[in-house]
Amino acid sequence: MPVVLVHGLRTSRTMWRAQVEALERVGRRAVAVDLPGHGTRIGEPFTLDAAVGTVADAIDELGGRAFVVGLSLGGYVAIRHAARHPQQVAGLIAASCSTRPHRVLLAGWSFGARGIARLSDRGARLNQFFVDLALPPVGAADVGAGGFALDATNEVLAEMSIATPLADLARVEAPVWLVNGAFDHFRGEERQFLAACRDGRLVVVPRATHLVSLVQPARFTRVLLEALDEVEARSQAVAASTDAGGRRQG
Repeated sequence: MPVVLVHGLRTSRTMWRAQVEALERVGRRAVAVDLPGHGTRIGEPFTLDAAVGTVADAIDELGGRAFVVGLSLGGYVAIRHAARHPQQVAGLIAASCSTRPHRVLLAGWSFGARGIARLSDRGARLNQFFVDLALPPVGAADVGAGGFALDATNEVLAEMSIATPLADLARVEAPVWLVNGAFDHFRGEERQFLAACRDGRLVVVPRATHLVSLVQPARFTRVLLEALDEVEARSQAVAASTDAGGRRQG
């Protein structure tokens, strides 16, 4: 089962280096994508539809079906993709995105982002200060390796006003893991998100904050590998049952 990983706001695919390396060590195919306006695609306009299309295209290149992992912005994108392309998704980890994008929240965040964008360096030093403060050195290096999309924030926030994660989760057919750091400010509605899932489970990672995969990479990777094992065991059980049913009919 291949894995597609989707990054958060202002970061890039390099934030997943620890997970990609771990997956490849156990013989799994893993692809981390850059969303429009981020990483190698800085300068491209960001839309939710284009972001969903990025995930869909990556899965097509891997054979048409994958396990999808998204964090923060990437989690919202992954949820939206799974609701609209159910045939592509064998399982889903939606991390650090268990709060609806309320308009008041988005407006406040956008106001702050506009102020930061007026700084002489567009907020680069401030961004780096918080990265170094919030992450261990290896995590800070990984998240910074692909550069920061400092100018993407307001465009992304405008698009997030049309996101409907609870309604989308209700449409997701694949098993869903909601993974949040214990100190994540985006876990405020995790119980509502869990209740919206057809087949969901909640994992709270101790001593982790919003960037859970970077703060606790080993714990996060363990959750991912266990989720992959569960999805593959289910698939094998269904295949065996279908094969047995065919033999009995014959």
